[in-house]
Amino acid sequence: MKTVTLRIDDGIADKFLWLLKHFKNEIKILDQSEYVSDDEYLRSIDGMVQSIQEARREPNCNGVTLDKLEW
Repeated sequence: MKTVTLRIDDGIADKFLWLLKHFKNEIKILDQSEYVSDDEYLRSIDGMVQSIQEARREPNCNGVTLDKLEW
């Protein structure tokens, strides 16, 4: 099973959702919301702006180089 996030143009949203509803057993609509840019989303999280501002003030010498990160 896969989950896919789509951004659908308002002009075709009703038709697209109508089409999806014909796949009752194969597709389930989990969530519907208006598109929010990354910037708007981050600003909506309490304390996120303050956290980013604090991180910007942190000196580069406190940072970690990519080769030291454990992915």
